[in-house]
Amino acid sequence: MDEQEFVRTVAERTGLSKQEAADLTWATLETLAHRLSRGEARDLITELPKGLAEAVRRGTTDRIERFGHHDSVRRVAERTMLKEEEVDRGVRTVLAVLREAISEKEFNDLMSQLGTDFSQALESAG
Repeated sequence: MDEQEFVRTVAERTGLSKQEAADLTWATLETLAHRLSRGEARDLITELPKGLAEAVRRGTTDRIERFGHHDSVRRVAERTMLKEEEVDRGVRTVLAVLREAISEKEFNDLMSQLGTDFSQALESAG
């Protein structure tokens, strides 16, 4: 899946414009990268298209932060200026599209680092 297809899928599933979906996708990936180890971020980067990989690269830090789904929604909302309900649906959608875009092994590794809160949010996305 290339970057345009990823963003288009997010836009279609959320009802956001393509630009809003692009902003939301990049902000979500950059925010979630704060939760990942350098090794996991590197593994994820290798499976993503260049632009999306750059969002993960920008969010990667030396210290893994601990925050849940609700805090990720707040952080992404601050970056995108979208309403929290749009961002909540959007973060869940980005995770669902990631599940389709990367290998099952990499997705499982990603979710194991994000934790139960994110897994439950994803499952409620359908």
